[in-house]
Amino acid sequence: MPSLQKTSAPQDRPQGRPRPASPTHPDTRAAAGTAPIRGPTRPPARPRTGQFTPVRVIALVAIGMFALGMVQKLPCYNWAWFRGTTSQYTHACYSDIPHLFTGRGFAEGLVPYFDRLGGDIPFLEYPVLTGLFMEVAAWLTPGGGDTMQREQSYWLANAGLLMVCAAVLAVCVARTHRLRPWDGLLVALAPSIALTATINWDILAVALTAAAVLMWSRERPLAFGILLGLATAAKFYPILLLCPLLLLCWRAGKWREYGTAVLAAGSAWLLVNLPVMLLAPEGWKQFYLFSRDRNVDFGSVWLLVSQRTGNAITPGQANLYALLLMLAAIGGLAYLAFTAPRRPRFVQLAFLVVAAFVLTNKVYSPQYVLWLVPLAALARPRWRDFLIWQACEVMYFVGVWMYLAFTTSGNKQGLPVDGYQFVIVLHLLGTLYLCVMVVRDILTPEKDPVRQDGSDDPSGGVLDGAEDVFALGRAARPARHAAPVAEDALLVEWGTPRS
Repeated sequence: MPSLQKTSAPQDRPQGRPRPASPTHPDTRAAAGTAPIRGPTRPPARPRTGQFTPVRVIALVAIGMFALGMVQKLPCYNWAWFRGTTSQYTHACYSDIPHLFTGRGFAEGLVPYFDRLGGDIPFLEYPVLTGLFMEVAAWLTPGGGDTMQREQSYWLANAGLLMVCAAVLAVCVARTHRLRPWDGLLVALAPSIALTATINWDILAVALTAAAVLMWSRERPLAFGILLGLATAAKFYPILLLCPLLLLCWRAGKWREYGTAVLAAGSAWLLVNLPVMLLAPEGWKQFYLFSRDRNVDFGSVWLLVSQRTGNAITPGQANLYALLLMLAAIGGLAYLAFTAPRRPRFVQLAFLVVAAFVLTNKVYSPQYVLWLVPLAALARPRWRDFLIWQACEVMYFVGVWMYLAFTTSGNKQGLPVDGYQFVIVLHLLGTLYLCVMVVRDILTPEKDPVRQDGSDDPSGGVLDGAEDVFALGRAARPARHAAPVAEDALLVEWGTPRS
């Protein structure tokens, strides 16, 4: 095999202290949109010491967008959750939170996983850390008043806690790429976060995952593993990030760091799950049994196939098909990881593996888009592509509720089956479009927005600038490196004084 060279191009990089990118350079759309908050575009004579640093601005914007999402839920909060099924769909403001307050025994003071529920689901069907989050919100809910008032209070308690998660999420994304803090605005301004953050509790796992990626970018594999283990204790999908990390660490020979991350993730997950696993094994298993036995449901490609062909797809068949497709997708990721002209960035492969899971899963609830938002912002920080994808997701968000209104209302007002199938296809195509753009950046790294300033892998931590020790095909030949930093690159005004 020919000798392998470094993934990065240190000879092309400028000497001395790295120069941060300007807030929106070279994205003209972002430059126009953020002009009121970023001020003049010329390099400052000295660092600004004011209060409005990029991270603070992004955190405030994220909180503001989250608050707008709460306002969007007002018709349901005031009456639609409690006075008929169809209204919460026609107003597109449905949320699981108030319904599960009574439906999963929190209103009665039942202990999740330990106390049996009535109905078809005997125990809480959520992972342990999410169940703890739900229980903490129940503790914060006042005990007085009627059921409607308590459900409203429970939703508000959850919304307050989830708002903190949204702010943490945006800040973590803003800080992951040191020289591109304003990419966090993609997350803070994402309409899908405002619309779906209070439907369920997914943003807890998303925030923990974003914090884990931040820790990996800071070369802290132990902290990364702990946070990823906690995220997996709140939702299953974060564990998928260990797959692309394995491939990249394999190519770079970073086995010690990868082993630390895996051991830390497993230990953190076990620490959270073990008490419930030992003391309430039947309740602990409910999440996994529910996931295995769940029927083909809203938004999935399998529902589309079933409706178009008229042939029902059983849960076992859907599980098998999804597994086979995921294995094929992981095989494709391995090919990219080992043969790309430059080692792919960590968040690029992380986005692709989670997107593959979303596309092949047997259910796609509207809030699942949250899983992809931070990874998409880091993998492909271009407003045009991000907004095209978000537009598709917003259309699906509206379409699924209108379809439910059609199926639950007696007068059949809403979106019929054909219309709902169209928005499913729109969601699939939007996600695939973003995947194609990320794959294109991997195969032609000079087109990667993050690498156009000479960077290698700002989110890669120990992978950033590391030598390749294993590669195949084109990767074993001289790679095409990104352009060096331009002499007129602009500084981000961080607002931190330097002596």
